[in-house]
Amino acid sequence: MVFRLSQKLGKKIKTEPTRVLQLEANPFVDWSAHLFTADRAKYILLTNTASLYSTVMHGQGVSSGGQFLERGLGQIREFMVDDGQEFIYRQFIAPAAGTARFSKALNRSVIGSMNDHIVAAKILLAEHGMSPHDVSFQLNETPLSAIDYANPREALKSLEYVTPSA
Repeated sequence: MVFRLSQKLGKKIKTEPTRVLQLEANPFVDWSAHLFTADRAKYILLTNTASLYSTVMHGQGVSSGGQFLERGLGQIREFMVDDGQEFIYRQFIAPAAGTARFSKALNRSVIGSMNDHIVAAKILLAEHGMSPHDVSFQLNETPLSAIDYANPREALKSLEYVTPSA
């Protein structure tokens, strides 16, 4: 499992990767993460790199790589279950959760889409008083140009994992 950290998040959790890892063969276990502030509170956006499926969690108290992994994986699991994606989590993500590695961000397209999500999340959190959990549902219904104007929830469901041949 790969977590691609923004520089800002890497500094916060004292884990600053020095290289970019290749995309995982299993697209469900490749996630990007970025730290942002809304209404003076810290949040972390966790985004599946291939589908841009995202969830937002509180960033307060996350100050090490271990805490990030524990809280981040818990957030991904909890949100996917609540979003009706429990099968995808159990089948494709949970088995790889024990092998997490950190990487630098993959490319500008993913970063740009995450920045779009962050702009929307800030408005929903600060101006509309939504919870991070509810914001996550909103983000995954928003069409994005990087995935041909599909919404991230549908893009996640359309991902395919091809088992590597032995």
